[in-house]
Amino acid sequence: MREHELVIIGGGPAGLAAAIAAKQSGVDDILIIEREKELGGILNQCIHNGFGLHTFQEELTGPEYAGRYVEQVRALQIPFLTNTMAVHIDKDKTVTLLNREQGLVQIKTKALILAMGCRERPRGALNIPGYRPAGIYSAGTAQRLVNIEGFLPGREVVILGSGDIGLIMARRMTLEGAKVKAVAELMPYSGGLKRNIVQCLEDFDIPLLLSHTVVDIKGKERVEAVVLAQVDESGTPIAGTEEEYSCDTLLLSCGLLPENELSREMGVEINPVTGGPVVNESLETSLEGVFACGNVLHVHDLVDYVSGEAKKAGQQAAVYLQGKQEADEKQQAAAKGKRILVTAADGVRYTVPNSIDPAKMEDKLIVRFRVGKIYKGCYVSVYLDDKRLLHRKRPVMAPGEMEEIILEKQKLQALLQESAYQNGAKLTVRIEED
Repeated sequence: MREHELVIIGGGPAGLAAAIAAKQSGVDDILIIEREKELGGILNQCIHNGFGLHTFQEELTGPEYAGRYVEQVRALQIPFLTNTMAVHIDKDKTVTLLNREQGLVQIKTKALILAMGCRERPRGALNIPGYRPAGIYSAGTAQRLVNIEGFLPGREVVILGSGDIGLIMARRMTLEGAKVKAVAELMPYSGGLKRNIVQCLEDFDIPLLLSHTVVDIKGKERVEAVVLAQVDESGTPIAGTEEEYSCDTLLLSCGLLPENELSREMGVEINPVTGGPVVNESLETSLEGVFACGNVLHVHDLVDYVSGEAKKAGQQAAVYLQGKQEADEKQQAAAKGKRILVTAADGVRYTVPNSIDPAKMEDKLIVRFRVGKIYKGCYVSVYLDDKRLLHRKRPVMAPGEMEEIILEKQKLQALLQESAYQNGAKLTVRIEED
């Protein structure tokens, strides 16, 4: 049994940023666990630009962005294990690892940061009829084949789902000489960033078919064609709207799922909307000393937001390890009584964090959320019970783009000092027309 003060599961942008922040905050005994052979996570296969505008104020490719964090990890001499799989985590924060060189290893840690990222929703979760021929890939798998392995998955392509990876792969496949026939999207709006719709589809004259889905896949040995049909408001295909597209490849870009199998096994409470852990203002999960950040917490649209969130997780893990949190059970119970529950309502799907302790929050706390449909000229409002705390107009809000609000500690505490809020309160984020 080995011991470390802080173990970080995941060596992608979230895990690396968390490790650097923890080290700079005074934690010396850190270990990063990464299942791939290189640090950097999914960014290693994202060779397009557009990363780093917020973090480094310049435009970088995915490998360049990851490389800057890897360089810092090496410069700070933070230990890491690659080609190593975390197979189990106990409630007492004992991590069981597996790799070729050391076999099965157990590590006891005082604090843990979950930064496992996310995975794509597979075909089996989409209920697409038809045979299972060759030529059906997730967009991320196709991206790896093209950008890292050097293989072109197909020559005539249809893409189902307009997530950012699918949009980027529409452009990538076109640049490699393939013909992208169409991108079909079940919803009446795209799930990707507006800039990707423009740069990856409109600039290459690739049609985006909203409110469409795949109703049949033709071909037994290899994909020969797919049949697309319009869907109604409930997502049911409309008879008579079917159209066949000849192709040899179908790429699926139908959403991302946080990788939380390990989190569930160890007893972390999971948010049913995000699929990630329920966290407080410190990004601490329902288990003391266990923190979460990045796409394992909720799926982000920009890696810069992932790094910023992970930096905070690393800093808060350091605070926890340095004993600045209340250790006495009575103090903990009192702190729980002062907690403010953060809830989503009226068009807001979820919020992160899910609860706030005003005494522990920073001077300014970022609350991130996503909306359930496209809104134009509406307001984001925040209520403390029945009193409006914030009211901000947004010209456009869409499900594919993450939104955020900033809560000021001073204003929140001033309201809480009023007698009506002495016994706990609820903070609600909602969309309003006026």
